[in-house]
Amino acid sequence: MFSGVAVTVVNTGVLAIAYPIYLNFLGYEKYGVWLVLATVLSFAQLGDLGISQAIMKLVAEEYGRGNLQAIQQYVTTAIAILMAAGAAALIVILTFRTQITSVFKLTGENAQMVLWLLPYIASLSIYVFIVHVLNAALSGLGRMDLANWAQSAGRIAAVAAAASLLYSGYGIESLLIGSILSYMLIHIVSVILIWRIAHIRLLRIGNLSGRCCKRLLGFGLGLFGGSVISMLLSPFNKLMLSRYAGVSTIPVYEIAFNGSMQVRALIAVGLSALMPEISRIGANMTGYAKDRIAQLNYRAIKIVLLFGAPVYAALFVFCTILFRIWLRERFVTVLPDAFRIMLIATFASLLCVPAYYTLLGLGRVRQCFYAYSIQAGTSALVVVSVIMLGASLSVIHVVWAVLTGMAVTSIYILFQNHRMLSSVAESYLQNDVSRLKAEHFENVNY
Repeated sequence: MFSGVAVTVVNTGVLAIAYPIYLNFLGYEKYGVWLVLATVLSFAQLGDLGISQAIMKLVAEEYGRGNLQAIQQYVTTAIAILMAAGAAALIVILTFRTQITSVFKLTGENAQMVLWLLPYIASLSIYVFIVHVLNAALSGLGRMDLANWAQSAGRIAAVAAAASLLYSGYGIESLLIGSILSYMLIHIVSVILIWRIAHIRLLRIGNLSGRCCKRLLGFGLGLFGGSVISMLLSPFNKLMLSRYAGVSTIPVYEIAFNGSMQVRALIAVGLSALMPEISRIGANMTGYAKDRIAQLNYRAIKIVLLFGAPVYAALFVFCTILFRIWLRERFVTVLPDAFRIMLIATFASLLCVPAYYTLLGLGRVRQCFYAYSIQAGTSALVVVSVIMLGASLSVIHVVWAVLTGMAVTSIYILFQNHRMLSSVAESYLQNDVSRLKAEHFENVNY
């Protein structure tokens, strides 16, 4: 958990160093071209289909059982699935690269540069899938800390390599080479660490399994669908603001929403370590396992209250002063109010993060999908209701809608987590009673 928070801070610092370097050597225009390519790579990553999260959960589960053969099958099958998905992304990008260039309205030298680099970006997307699987497998083996540090080392290596090449006189291709070297480093480190923890042999044809494929897709697609629904919420809110409140209100919403989500991420990113640990414990469910999971949930909530609550409280009180210092003459009075509402929303969401990862760790992906749908649906319903009632839509209306969606979702997740742990405890009690009855009748018969 500590590594997740620390790596987030390190990565933020690396980006703070990288931006001035890139802008100094490339300028805003050429760096903008690279961001277009990075955007294409980000969309290509949708082909992951949630498999990386599925690998983390299923590897942890099998590692808890001591089943190394199943781990080999899951990792190899996942790589095969994502190589096929990556190949499909490659074909789409190569087929529509001219259209991609025109969508961003690139012309002249910039358009030619994107057309030249797109095939390399598309090929990189396939390799990124493989690296993500290996890094997720390392997390599933109980070493999410090492997986996090490997990713951070890759980020540092990318910036260092790109800066060196830019200083040597190379252009935008420096950033592509830096990205490739970054993923190669993560790949090598992940493979070495996986081999040291568990001597498993990957990339063998015999490891391909239909059963593993079904479980990977069943878990991954549910999570992927929920992520897509959640991802569409912010564009919907921006569209409504643009149409009914004016485009000038969108930056206020963007700052309030993204700022509060960054604060939430400082704590939530560490709590993601719960998922593989709970999967490992849940692989051999006993009464002790149920108590251990409940204990982990309790400790995670204590961490949220101990470390998260003071940060949220301080920002709630001092955000007006901070925004005035940061934005100066661009400060608007509605921003602190919108940010405070979003702080309440994200803190409510943060309280249910341990329960969310517990549900994921125990394979309750359907409930997690429903949670994403409830949040997006509730928030959108509130915004549409305001418009239908004839009120003048504002940023405050939209952030209150987000707060409503997050609060309802938090209650739903906490209820589902409590219900699941209670049903698990009841099933173990029934099993114990049945076992005692069987032993009693066996003694009587004897």
